[in-house]
Amino acid sequence: TAYAQAEAHLRALRQQRFQLSSTIPTVMVMTEMRRPRETHVLFRGEYNQPRDRVQPDTPAAVLSFPEQLPPNRLGLSQWLFHPDNPLTARVTVNRYWQLLFGQGLVRTPHDFGVQGARPTHPELLDWLSLTFRESGWDVRALLKQMVMSSTYRQSSVQRPELHAKDPDNLLLARSPSYRWPAEIIRDQALAASGLLVRRVGGPSVKPYQPAGLWAEKNNFSQYLLKYQADSDEQLYRRSLYTFIRRTSPHPAMIALDAPSRSVCVVRREVTNTPLQALVLMNDPQFVEAARMLAERLQKEGGETLEGRITLAFRLLTGRFPRDRETSILEELYAQQLEHFNHDPVAVEAILAVGAHPGDPSLAAKVTAALTMAANTLMNYDEFYMKR
Repeated sequence: TAYAQAEAHLRALRQQRFQLSSTIPTVMVMTEMRRPRETHVLFRGEYNQPRDRVQPDTPAAVLSFPEQLPPNRLGLSQWLFHPDNPLTARVTVNRYWQLLFGQGLVRTPHDFGVQGARPTHPELLDWLSLTFRESGWDVRALLKQMVMSSTYRQSSVQRPELHAKDPDNLLLARSPSYRWPAEIIRDQALAASGLLVRRVGGPSVKPYQPAGLWAEKNNFSQYLLKYQADSDEQLYRRSLYTFIRRTSPHPAMIALDAPSRSVCVVRREVTNTPLQALVLMNDPQFVEAARMLAERLQKEGGETLEGRITLAFRLLTGRFPRDRETSILEELYAQQLEHFNHDPVAVEAILAVGAHPGDPSLAAKVTAALTMAANTLMNYDEFYMKR
């Protein structure tokens, strides 16, 4: 009928319009309202019970809002970096201290108020904050100052007498020990294997992810209907550039306690679950990194198995292996090599993981056995722990 034809034509036009509009990048732009909206204190928080009218202002206990600044978002940004505002530099310094030491000088980074924890080293926090501000907010200089301090360069070994006096290491008598964030763990695996692309900048990328994961979510966007992993060097960009869908973040990152980005998180929760070990052992990104590391060990680690294991240890943990550790990995390598000698299908399966092509000039069974040894080493706590 004419109606059905018209309706089909309308659907085709809508689909065409959607396809055209989805290719145009959009940017959200905020502007100030010409007439500011009236804002009131709500009685008991009820939206239909407005009481006293309020104006934009800042906490006087921190710094009263200067009269010469405009009462808008521009003025607020200028207030944040005002020389008389002590809060911005202190909060920022505390966050970077937490990044390096696992805990901030103020152990409640989300709360610097009267209900938050007091600084464990208030004079140190004051000095670092003042130095940071006077340096022109030089983050690189601040981080260099922290990592070159004798406090940071201490051993993380916990001595019994120190544990009895200071079990939480509030006095910083030893170096901290904690698990690296998800992004650092993935980047370290790629860097050790030689796969990491160090180019800075560019659009977000989509690494490996289980098929069909996005299809199980509620879809309101054609662009997010199906997940299509990238190819070539896009698979090996730093984790900083990983595409994040708020309702379906990258599953390997979530397993390693990366936040979902639904809300702002100033401190990540750190868990210890079997699922994290399964990610390190089975995720295609880590298995592929182990495979490429196995090839690197054969090319750069010399002809002996001991030399190759030593190089793997140095790349993944930053130190030389102990004799006991070397013998364990040599035994594991021998067992895996014997297994692959009797199972050529397993060799093909392990070497087929990942999109990066392998080196056909190397012995496949040796590469497969070294891949399993490297993958095991990636599950060693010194690979994913900061000490």
